[in-house]
Amino acid sequence: MKILEKGSPKLLNAWAFYDWANSVYPLVISSAVFPIFFESLFSDRSHYINVFGLNLKNSALISFVTAAAFLLVAFISPLLSGIADYVGNKKSFMKFFCYMGALSCMGLYWFSLENIYIGLFFYFFGLIGFWGSLVFYNSYLPDIAFPEQQDKISAKGYSMGYIGSVILLILNLAMIMKPDLFGISGTSGEAAMKAMRYSFSMVGVWWILFSQYSYYFLPKGNQKDNQKVTKDVIFNGFKELKKVWTLLEKNISLKRYLGSFFVYSMAVQTVMIVATYFGAQEIAWTSKEESTTGLIICILLIQLVAVLGAFLTSRASAKFGNIPTLIVINCFWVLLCIAAYFIVLPLHFYIMASLVGLVMGGIQSLSRSTYSKLLPETEDTASFFSFYDVSEKIGIVIGMCVYGFIDQVTGSPRFAIVFLGAFFVIGVFLLRRVPNKKILQ
Repeated sequence: MKILEKGSPKLLNAWAFYDWANSVYPLVISSAVFPIFFESLFSDRSHYINVFGLNLKNSALISFVTAAAFLLVAFISPLLSGIADYVGNKKSFMKFFCYMGALSCMGLYWFSLENIYIGLFFYFFGLIGFWGSLVFYNSYLPDIAFPEQQDKISAKGYSMGYIGSVILLILNLAMIMKPDLFGISGTSGEAAMKAMRYSFSMVGVWWILFSQYSYYFLPKGNQKDNQKVTKDVIFNGFKELKKVWTLLEKNISLKRYLGSFFVYSMAVQTVMIVATYFGAQEIAWTSKEESTTGLIICILLIQLVAVLGAFLTSRASAKFGNIPTLIVINCFWVLLCIAAYFIVLPLHFYIMASLVGLVMGGIQSLSRSTYSKLLPETEDTASFFSFYDVSEKIGIVIGMCVYGFIDQVTGSPRFAIVFLGAFFVIGVFLLRRVPNKKILQ
């Protein structure tokens, strides 16, 4: 096949299409179907299970496993970035993590309490596969698109990922709600559980199948002839992170902003990951069927409202400035965490999901753009964003561990959610310490 030139529309579309392929993982596995499935395994028994020599609450267990996976991701990301930036064949690396993640999703079909270690193994490596493939996927952007094309094609990838993942989730919801229409036999509860297992396999098949279009057109990488992987190359990513850390000492605004982002991002990402587990355990659904349907609808609601939230936040930041807008959003998050302690009815949860979606999309998009505005004049933006990414992942590790520990000790995620509100309070305090800059006001 003829190698497509940089900036070619076909090449750009092939790159963006990988978002369509892999975005089903964070929506179906991380946010929607798997959390409901995992909670359903404990519907007829205690929420506690003996695993790793400990008696752990189910939601605390999944929090700790998720934290462990993100800790590994935070460690290997600089290694992978060093290889991706300096060596090729980056397509082979991308395929490896893609197939690892997709096959792990298929493996979740056999997830059960009797085989809990095998199930957690697949859950763990599904997460590693998704985030590992993203390192190489993102590193392709400057290779396939010119600077003036990158914002547009990146946004297109996000949009395609959103559409594709929602399509599969709606199909999965139909399977779970009406399993008989899809030839899934068994009692109502058994058929729904079987439909969820099929959903995990469908994520893996979808991911592998649609990624082939991207792999067909994407170049192998930017490796030079006879380029070899050396120790210096492998650890180049860590050297770049160290260099960024040194440069932060000279940029007080960026350093203080990163400190605030690190703290409030712990809470944001943790809430996003555990929201479905909270809803499954703490909301008074009238039936298991209503719980399943309601939780998935809430996830879809969050996805839709997040787009509106990102738009409104962009308008607000243009009028009032980035830092003031982030301070207001963090204050709103504090109120949501406090309110979460009192919600009981499904209606409460629907309203909460709408409000969470509104500020979730806004705080994520504005945090990244604020960081970009504060960067010094440099062409080495990849290293700065690698530092940003690692900071976010380590924050998730801390946030999930804090949530899991409080949930385990108190037996209720309500206390854990309220405690996460403290991170937003600290975030507001740290944001107020960011030196005023015209670009942020």
